[in-house]
Amino acid sequence: MDGSNPDVDVLDGINGLAKDAPHWLNRAMEYLGEYGIIAGLAVLCLIAWWGARKRPDAPSAVAGLVWAPLAAGMALLANIPIRAVVERPRPFKDHAGLEVLIPGKSDFSFVSDHATLTMAVGVGLFIAHRKYGLIGIALALLEGFCRVYMGVHYPTDVIGGFALGTAMALLLAPVALALLVPVTTAVSRSPGWWLVRAGGPAARPVSGPVTAVPPVSHTERDEDLAA
Repeated sequence: MDGSNPDVDVLDGINGLAKDAPHWLNRAMEYLGEYGIIAGLAVLCLIAWWGARKRPDAPSAVAGLVWAPLAAGMALLANIPIRAVVERPRPFKDHAGLEVLIPGKSDFSFVSDHATLTMAVGVGLFIAHRKYGLIGIALALLEGFCRVYMGVHYPTDVIGGFALGTAMALLLAPVALALLVPVTTAVSRSPGWWLVRAGGPAARPVSGPVTAVPPVSHTERDEDLAA
């Protein structure tokens, strides 16, 4: 009502930290926000996959982990028309005085691809493994902070990315897992079993007629026990 814009106020507050920070810290935040956190999530997925191969329900566990990056990819594709419709300029184009750590970005701002990708992976990990998922979601939140700190996104760009990534990972998970579990189960019985299981290939189901075993008489059983 008084004309203030909370989105811009939060942007100025967080980005203002970069103006007073030492150069090395800004460089570290630049690396984290652009590449580092995404690389960390990739390593986290590999660690989760390595442990999932040792579980009794390995095909289901691995299918859940496969869904995490797939959900991120689908969320990024869904963001393409959203950006084209909203066409929101980057904050540094409309607000002078921001400390922009990565200049030269010319695409639209809403919603943040980095926030979308990282949250989709984090929520996808949470579906498959709670502990790794919480770590992934924490990394996604840090990614969102970094994007605002760097001066390349509004806070609402980040919140929109979090919402899109979460919705994609959660809403499509039942259908995705229903399709992925049979695939990982088949892989666990193939020469590529090591991708799904740590202990060896899963036993294939027995096919063909089953030969009936004749019952053993009481006399034969007693003789066997006596022997």
